[in-house]
Amino acid sequence: MKFSCEKYLLQAAVNMASRCAASKSPIPALEGLLIQAGAGVRVTGYDLKKGIYTSFPADVAEPGSIVLSARLFGDIVRSLPDGVVTVYIQDGMTVRIVCGPSDFSIVGSDSGEYPELPGVDRENYIAVPQNILSKMIRQTSFAVSDNESRPVYTGELFEVKGEHLTVVAVDGYRLALRREKVESGQMEDCSFIVPGAALNDLEKLCGDTEDPVEITVGAKHISFALGDTVLVSRRLEGEFLNYSKSIPSEFSTTVQADRDELTKAVSRVSLIIDERTKNPLRLCLGDSVIRILCTTGIGRGEDQCPVKGAGSLEIGFNNRYLLDALKAAPADELKLCFNNASSPCVILPADGSDGFSYMILPVRLKAGV
Repeated sequence: MKFSCEKYLLQAAVNMASRCAASKSPIPALEGLLIQAGAGVRVTGYDLKKGIYTSFPADVAEPGSIVLSARLFGDIVRSLPDGVVTVYIQDGMTVRIVCGPSDFSIVGSDSGEYPELPGVDRENYIAVPQNILSKMIRQTSFAVSDNESRPVYTGELFEVKGEHLTVVAVDGYRLALRREKVESGQMEDCSFIVPGAALNDLEKLCGDTEDPVEITVGAKHISFALGDTVLVSRRLEGEFLNYSKSIPSEFSTTVQADRDELTKAVSRVSLIIDERTKNPLRLCLGDSVIRILCTTGIGRGEDQCPVKGAGSLEIGFNNRYLLDALKAAPADELKLCFNNASSPCVILPADGSDGFSYMILPVRLKAGV
């Protein structure tokens, strides 16, 4: 194997594929990157749960393949001066990496030891713009559970119905839902669960562009193709929450608030919260205002936010859960919907659209403030 390419091309590919290289594995090859030179160069990282492979043009003098340490190879490539890099197998499993005055020799391993990534049939797919998909992930991922005892909730539900894609995350205390219209694809109505770790990688791969991400669903795996880069992930199996029946549809109290004003008020009062005691915020709804209060062992904080509407309700929330939803909500004006102090709060767009829904379970309040 021998190829030459611009350093920035190789570095970008190594950085992307390294996201899925195992940090520690009983299979040593998985701690490396599979480098394959043919018509171009393809770099693959895989940890048996998810994998990324990406291709780029290069001047290939001799086709071939080898596995190189993801950490060491990545560090070397990043440290090289700008210019043309030449990578070639010099002797046995020794790989030479040369760029200008920089010259490294490292030991690789046989590419035959590298597990093959699962294939996904492209017959069932949809295309979503990268900027839209990255927003949908970012605006819901805060509600993904980290409780491995319920693995199905460590991922997000993707549901395709007609022309719409709905993404839902739930962790037992809150729910986050985003919905967008999907205009292109060949996918029948279906649903599948994508691990949160894979979605975190996918969000970082997506750019602020309308170039498409092609989502292909197989029996056990899903692939996300972004041009010359593909992320493949296993599907999570299990019964996901029936979100449509879990979100209340009728409310006794509804108020409208400016997202930024409410976020700032909640953030200010949250300064008084001691992480050890995690006292809840107390929201007091009145005529055209929400008062926000909290008393902890280190002091007391109070603020307020003007709202449109009126109510008479005191309800408690975990401050971080409330802030996560407010910061993620993709609208300037929000509708906050309540029933009573023991029922969840639902946050919706004030314009009546169905692009997002956030639901937060309340915290029982003690008497007094």
